[in-house]
Amino acid sequence: MSQVEDTASPSLTELARRHGLRPAIARPLFGDYVRRLWERRHFVLTYATSRNVSKYSGSALGRLWQVITPLLNAAIYYVMFGLILGGRGNIDNYVAFLLTGMFVFTYTQRTVSAGARSISGNLSLIRALHFPRASLPLAYTIQELQQLAISMGVLLVIVVATGEPPNWFWLVIPVVLLLQTLFNIGAGLVLARVGAQMRDLNQLLPFIMRTWLYASGVFFAIHDKVVNSAGLPDWVATAMYLNPAASYIEWMRDILIGGHTPPQAVWLSCLIWAVVALGAGFWYFWQAEDRYGRG
Repeated sequence: MSQVEDTASPSLTELARRHGLRPAIARPLFGDYVRRLWERRHFVLTYATSRNVSKYSGSALGRLWQVITPLLNAAIYYVMFGLILGGRGNIDNYVAFLLTGMFVFTYTQRTVSAGARSISGNLSLIRALHFPRASLPLAYTIQELQQLAISMGVLLVIVVATGEPPNWFWLVIPVVLLLQTLFNIGAGLVLARVGAQMRDLNQLLPFIMRTWLYASGVFFAIHDKVVNSAGLPDWVATAMYLNPAASYIEWMRDILIGGHTPPQAVWLSCLIWAVVALGAGFWYFWQAEDRYGRG
């Protein structure tokens, strides 16, 4: 008799579903997910700001390191590529050329690398609290954007000091940084999901980023080095210009450095990369929302 009653009674899962209950880690609908993420915007901003404050609290120079580090890297690369290997070539104002490339590339490099660790490095937080997991890679992007604001101020001072006067085109700088930020968010979301599933990604990422650095024309003029010096076809240089890091670097150089004229296609490339990366990255990350923190 008891077996008949047990068979006839609904399971706990069916009973919960009948009364509108859902698993706590169930993936919400895409529109609901976006709304919940917007509702957590204050948490995202506060989390990013607190990470910036705590990151340099134990050092004597504090947040100055976020400017000193790229400057030291640029100085090393200037000696190696500009002086020893002759990377300056026919480039006017190589100092501004190199620093612009370093600062813009570093923003994407640090954001994407941090995004790759944003889920795997916060498992205790994910398992303890229920919130949109996209908050974490988004917070890491805002953290790097806050650091970039200081770095860009230093860059503008150096650009002026090396003989490039301010002009009305500087008003376009926020547009370039906005598009780059949208791309960084999308790329960070993609790598956040990949990094959560493939823990070896953090070991491979430095090699990937180094290759990307060398392929983005940070140290040399792409067309001059690829076509004129190496004798490669024009399409190779075009492909290098249209990679996202190179596109944002070249557009920023076009604004800051007089006489620097990259292909006009880089402007369209910046827009396309921003839209595609943000949309595809957000969708890709959301698809695995209910799997983050397991295992």
